[in-house]
Amino acid sequence: MYKAPSKEATDTWLDHGFFVLAGAAAVWLAFLLAGESLQLGWGQLWSWLVFWAFLAYLLLPRLHRILTTIYVPGYFIGRARTSDGLLGDPVNVALLGTERQIHAIMNRAGWTIADDVTFASSRRIVTSTLLRQSYEQAPVSPLYLFDRQQDFAYQQEVDNNPGKRHHVRFWRCPEGWMLPGGHKVDWLAAGTYDRSVGFSLFTLQITHKIEQNTDVERNHIVRTVSEGEPAVTVRVIKDFSTGYHSRNGGGDSISTDGDLPVVDARSVPVSVPNAPQQTDSRDRRPAPTIVGAALVVVRALAALALAVTLFSSSSELADVTLGDGPADAQTTTAAVTFVGIAVLVFGLGEVFLAWRIFLGSNGARVIAMGLSSVSIVVQAIDASTGTTSITLEAGLVGLATDILVLLALSSQRSRVYAKRQRVPAVPPNLTPKRLAS
Repeated sequence: MYKAPSKEATDTWLDHGFFVLAGAAAVWLAFLLAGESLQLGWGQLWSWLVFWAFLAYLLLPRLHRILTTIYVPGYFIGRARTSDGLLGDPVNVALLGTERQIHAIMNRAGWTIADDVTFASSRRIVTSTLLRQSYEQAPVSPLYLFDRQQDFAYQQEVDNNPGKRHHVRFWRCPEGWMLPGGHKVDWLAAGTYDRSVGFSLFTLQITHKIEQNTDVERNHIVRTVSEGEPAVTVRVIKDFSTGYHSRNGGGDSISTDGDLPVVDARSVPVSVPNAPQQTDSRDRRPAPTIVGAALVVVRALAALALAVTLFSSSSELADVTLGDGPADAQTTTAAVTFVGIAVLVFGLGEVFLAWRIFLGSNGARVIAMGLSSVSIVVQAIDASTGTTSITLEAGLVGLATDILVLLALSSQRSRVYAKRQRVPAVPPNLTPKRLAS
């Protein structure tokens, strides 16, 4: 007997379709940008910077994500993953204890919690790195484990230079989950040492380059925690993974002996020992969701501006109508006014849609992606049939906006946020900065 697909299955297929369409549209946009850059010539450096930024931060990551979804295993293999799906840093520390106990041992060991990745923190780390200014809470890029980014990260800046730092990301393990071999742990962590800033081998992005021997950083983390908190005990799972040489998501060489230290913080005293565990990275509004909502607002403003133009020019259009009588002028005015009202309603609807996307509505996200998809497909058909020619002066900005909306809202981070199960907000008196007591 036929069984209708569930809503969850339908949503999954829709997301897959939007995700692949965004990748294909990004390839098309890259060709258009390259063509425009060639026409403008090498003297227009800004056009090539735009092309590089699009290639490095949008197109190549999306292509990597599509390919890695096919060939990278979906189970735990001792490696974190980048947002592009590439294998990232090795998971090299496990921990036992509550979230408050983890924060307590890291604070007492002299580590500083990293800021979340926001526009302000991203701008600050760029300027701090260029000017060699200290930024002890500099954010770290998101890596993924259990299909979600790290819950929090800690770091130690070296020589007051954000380009060089010790840093470690933490993920809470799912309820009832065990390591291969049946080992029960509460947290997994990936620690590496940033030695410089450079270009990613795989995506051409500007990123931190890490020290090859990740075991040195692993041992540094365990040593500082053990020295900072006497109640901590450590046992080592020898040869947890096969020792190997490989590369991380930025293309940096990494090597490890495969041992996994398990840091037991369950005996560490904290000021509020029974405080609930609250942190969940999926409940933080990610940058792609914010960017997607902002781009929908841009699209709405363009529609509202068009509506105003139609209203203000309806009488002028009536004057140049092809008809000979006043009835034709009235018909033209009425038609233009009707179109203006429709465009105005569409623009106001887009504003509401953007607000819902910002709040994390999955339905609004899907509707926005659907509108962008229809627009992209229609423009692709017109361009392929020669009906229109998409250039910087005609249509390229609008097409790029639709493609960017689709890229942002079909990303894994935006999808996970929209489909997340919300957790309660952390009360102010339970934030990590107050856990050292």
